[in-house]
Amino acid sequence: MEYDKNKVDEAVLALLHLNFFGHRGAIRAWKGFDWDAMDRLYEKGYISDSKSKAKSVIVTEEGQTAAEELFKRYFCT
Repeated sequence: MEYDKNKVDEAVLALLHLNFFGHRGAIRAWKGFDWDAMDRLYEKGYISDSKSKAKSVIVTEEGQTAAEELFKRYFCT
């Protein structure tokens, strides 16, 4: 099935916003999403590399801003 990977990336980033938490001075999010989408978000500079033993990723400032904007766009009324 063909699909728009950019739209998937946006939706995943928006959903990451739901589980942001602070840890040791960084904003993190649990990484239980599609691995390919997480890799693309890393390549775009929104999160730290998801290929680690940690169960969460660090969300960059750019990622935090984009995630909040996308969450509002897709899910808020």
